[in-house]
Amino acid sequence: MSRDFSSIPIIDIARLSSASFADRKAVADEIAAAARDVGFFYVSGHGIPETARRNLQAAAMRFFDQPMAKKMESYIGRSVNHSGYVPEGEEVFAAGKVDKKEAYDVGYDAVDETPIAAMLGPNLWPDMPGFKQEVSAYYGLVDAMARRLFGAFALAMGLDESFFDDKLTAPPSQLRMIHYPYDADAVDAEGIGAHTDYEIFTILFSTAPGLEVMNGEGRWIDAPPVDGCFIINISDMVETWTNGAFIATSHRVRKVAEERYSFPFFATCDFATVVEPLPHFVSADNPARYPRLVSGEHLYAQTAQTFTYLKKRIAAGEAKMPEGAQALASFGQQARARTQA
Repeated sequence: MSRDFSSIPIIDIARLSSASFADRKAVADEIAAAARDVGFFYVSGHGIPETARRNLQAAAMRFFDQPMAKKMESYIGRSVNHSGYVPEGEEVFAAGKVDKKEAYDVGYDAVDETPIAAMLGPNLWPDMPGFKQEVSAYYGLVDAMARRLFGAFALAMGLDESFFDDKLTAPPSQLRMIHYPYDADAVDAEGIGAHTDYEIFTILFSTAPGLEVMNGEGRWIDAPPVDGCFIINISDMVETWTNGAFIATSHRVRKVAEERYSFPFFATCDFATVVEPLPHFVSADNPARYPRLVSGEHLYAQTAQTFTYLKKRIAAGEAKMPEGAQALASFGQQARARTQA
């Protein structure tokens, strides 16, 4: 089955809210085709108003426009659930490059939960009027959209539509607000290193081009913003569940001179969810190719290999890596190319 795509499909997901199972299944079939052939797709008909995206961007702009000392008051290393400000150089992917970007991360605001492995607990919010309210409002909207998509992904994977329902009670899904400052000296080259996302799927909107997706030939395909649409990409755990039938597509961000904001929502399941190849994706001719994962442990292990403050906690014995943690870049086209070489 060829994955040598040169463009990314657009899927109207409005029918996921239909009372008709046939309507919802038709959308799921389109998602299944995109997940097998591309690993990325745009969605329209999502129902999230443009005002919500504008309000989120305005909140992010206000925060990032502050002096560094003020931003560092909310440094992510002070949090109990991996939330807060991420300065340039804090996060480093497998290639070891430092990207010219800053971010603010928030997750499911589990104020009544005991923090779990720096992934689940109360958010660290900055002392900024309106920020928590505007970001939380957007988080709620995109989380509701993600829950509709979980049902569609279940159908696309040949499962009952309710497969994920009991796995979404307190998921550590994360919203990132990323700021790429204007860089007059930027050349048109790789920025954020090639990687896959760790969770189930990602819902993204961004304000400028720069995102690129790797196809089956190893070529980089542009994935620019499309008016009114979000971008969805498959992540590591769906690749595991489907035994590689749906692939976590490697992607990167190209350096661009213009200022750019990016807002990925990493949709995932409850921390203790077990992820392993589903029986109907395994056969004598296609044996299980992926190890058993625990959703939250995989998320934490991958995050701990990229964030400086978590590396320091582990080195100091204040935290530890889960057993059987996968190395960075263990999924996606690049990993597959290495194993087939």
